[in-house]
Amino acid sequence: MPASTLPADAAPWRRRLVEWIEQRRVQNVLIALIVFNAVILGLETSPSVMARWGDTLHRIDHAILAVFVVEIALRMAAHRWSFFRDPWSVFDFVVVAIALLPSSGPFAVLRALRVLRVLRLLTMVPNMRRVVAGLLSAIPGLASVVAIIGILFYVGAVIATKLFGKSFPDWFGTLGESAYTLFQVMTLESWSMGIVRPVMEQYPQAWAFFIPFILVATFTMLNLFIAVIVNAIQTAQHKEAAHTEQVVTDRIDADTAALRQDIAALRDEVRSLRRLLETAAPQGGPGRPG
Repeated sequence: MPASTLPADAAPWRRRLVEWIEQRRVQNVLIALIVFNAVILGLETSPSVMARWGDTLHRIDHAILAVFVVEIALRMAAHRWSFFRDPWSVFDFVVVAIALLPSSGPFAVLRALRVLRVLRLLTMVPNMRRVVAGLLSAIPGLASVVAIIGILFYVGAVIATKLFGKSFPDWFGTLGESAYTLFQVMTLESWSMGIVRPVMEQYPQAWAFFIPFILVATFTMLNLFIAVIVNAIQTAQHKEAAHTEQVVTDRIDADTAALRQDIAALRDEVRSLRRLLETAAPQGGPGRPG
């Protein structure tokens, strides 16, 4: 959350604190700590490494966690309650809070969720944040595509069960088994030699069902799926660019208005000086002869 999100009457120290946190150097340090912490969490999965360096890795992990806690606390102090109105800030808060849960007792299973701290890279790196924002904005469009795919699978599963269920009960015996088999066909995983050709040995015309299904499900619907995501990402980038342009325009307008006020005040001062000079000119002129 940049300093521009603070209210106009925010205390100067809050604005300076946000500007310091948003500095490129501070952000780079935090990104480096996130990556380093991810490496440590990966090393903790190795028994041999933990047997030799376990205590050291735990101390480093706790030190990095302390830095993250201080960072979140500073951001909360600067933004106050508006901190929780920003989804990215809430995500950072939740990820860090999970790491503070006790590692024993009923919460021990949540210790594995410490690796979620790596996901903070999504909020720290602007390019990743734009991609995630695009994916989230694509959910409504993706829901429509998923619904179409679901209808396609349902129709295909019903047809496949009726056509091939008796001869191939393991693949097409029930509606669920047929849907799973068609999903394998859609992914093109051993679809020809593993499923279609054995079916065609008993049903030579089976290709008339499988080929159109693959063309529609794999090459058409999945490409439509990708197209919705790409379009959403582009829309998110355009919105961000428009917002940035608006912020810059507003700042230029504010600076221009302040400059005009300064020029007007300077003109008033010049007029005042001119009047003073005109008033003082007769008094400072050459004296009259005696």
